[in-house]
Amino acid sequence: MRVAIAQDNPVVGDLAGNAARLREHRALAAQQGCDLLITSELALSGYPIEDLAYHRGFIHAARRTAQDLAAEWTDEGPGVLLGLPWLDQDSLYNAALLIDGGEILAVTRKVRLPNAEVFDEKRTFTAGALPGPLRFREHNLGVMICEDMWDEEVAECLQESGADLLIVLNASPFARNKYDQRLQHALARVTETGLTLIYSNQVGGQDELVFDGASFVLNPDRALALQLPEFTPALAVCEIQRAAQNRLHQNPLHQDPLQGWVCRPQSLTPRAQDDLARTYRAVSLGLGDYVRKNGFGGVVLGLSGGIDSALTATLAVDALGAGRVRAFMMPSPYTSDQSCADAAMLAETLGINLATIPIDPGARGLIEMIEPMLGRPKGNNAQEATTPSWPENWGVTWENIQARLRGITLMAVANALGDLLLTTGNKSELAVGYATLYGDMAGGFAPLKDLYKTRVFDLARWRNAHYPDGALGPDGTVIPPSILARSPSAELRANQKDSDSLPDYEDLDGILIPMLELDETLAQMTARGFEHDLVRRVWQMVCRAEHKRRQAPPGVKLTARSFGKDRRYPITHRFELT
Repeated sequence: MRVAIAQDNPVVGDLAGNAARLREHRALAAQQGCDLLITSELALSGYPIEDLAYHRGFIHAARRTAQDLAAEWTDEGPGVLLGLPWLDQDSLYNAALLIDGGEILAVTRKVRLPNAEVFDEKRTFTAGALPGPLRFREHNLGVMICEDMWDEEVAECLQESGADLLIVLNASPFARNKYDQRLQHALARVTETGLTLIYSNQVGGQDELVFDGASFVLNPDRALALQLPEFTPALAVCEIQRAAQNRLHQNPLHQDPLQGWVCRPQSLTPRAQDDLARTYRAVSLGLGDYVRKNGFGGVVLGLSGGIDSALTATLAVDALGAGRVRAFMMPSPYTSDQSCADAAMLAETLGINLATIPIDPGARGLIEMIEPMLGRPKGNNAQEATTPSWPENWGVTWENIQARLRGITLMAVANALGDLLLTTGNKSELAVGYATLYGDMAGGFAPLKDLYKTRVFDLARWRNAHYPDGALGPDGTVIPPSILARSPSAELRANQKDSDSLPDYEDLDGILIPMLELDETLAQMTARGFEHDLVRRVWQMVCRAEHKRRQAPPGVKLTARSFGKDRRYPITHRFELT
């Protein structure tokens, strides 16, 4: 049996567009003499559908589209395992249809519904009963859907019911070390059942999630027989054949040689060995797909001369091309000449347009508006006689006014152009509230939202030393070394540095990672070598900033505990870290 694996990038809700790509995949599979085409989880509807699950018009339209596809596929071409939401007697299932010969031959339903991290499938779907194999052209297909593979029960039931091989339809989002977790679960199922396992995963960005593809086939000897590329749509074909009395395919945990079905090994698409390479590609793909799938012509961002905006601009150019990226420098009297020079150098290297819009006129207008309430700014009489001075005595209020002026300016440009405004803040700053609501947090997408500050520096250095696969930007050193060498500063007051308000980023991130991702106690974090009072201070900053995070734009999920659905803390609470 020749089996095609369609690692596709669907668009949620685009039934017509997704169906058109499925037709293309089936036609390609037919040209290669395939018997079966395997899609990913909810390939027809896209994944995740979230509360579209409650829209019966959408659910019925998905069913009609699947029936129309089945009615078209009456030739002797490949059968199709198609993922979609399936309504049955008022219960909605995450399902897979087996289509062949113009008919829907069988429906299998997802048994294990994930309900942690970004997943809330128990809210939208009904769990299916333990399945049996699907009969297809003299083969018994043991079909599972994503989470069904993560424990032994479903695979064991399929194996005991006579399955010839295991097929898993997936939409498993990227996170650091996620591929290794998938592979370990797949290895466990292969070891327990002695069956070949085909794993088909979605690829592409969907809101905050990025799906990395990297579909694979594991033979009963636990060796990879096929590996599809990461972060790239692909169609791959594997030949499944019977391994009768073949010791080359013997499972060492079984005493008898295997006599089941195996995939003929073929060349494997290598995965990136560097974790930074995978992270960079995930952010680039998530950003690019968010822009493309939501119909934006391009992106706008503020370029400050700092590391965050430099990396954001580089990612945008790599994802979209220089022609779709517009940058703006918005200096104030606190903006250093070095920042202006670095921003100009970066823009020239990336090949993007950089315009300069000083915020001084707007700031002076706001000073005149607000002065009656906040008091006269301090300054010398000669200066005050002509124009208000910059009111540093207003403290953080004045700093936030500058950030919000920049946000208003960038939003105006984005509105006028019809482009998407990117925010440039990172996870460390968002965690502790070192960001201004309606200022530098203003925008529609935050590429660095799940990247700690130290990780931002790591990615920038990596990008200067490597050229990412599929990148549309220039090769070589793109981020000026002077940006990497300088101490981070918001430049909202004279001689300001981030370290004036925050712990050193190495210490801050060292505390934030176990605090946010592992929920460690105060004792556990002090055992790591951090001072008791510093840990308590960081915890308090994190708690006070929750209301800001609720208003932050979406951004690419990269860690196991990203802000948003992964971490849902109350805004109002009085728990003190112990």
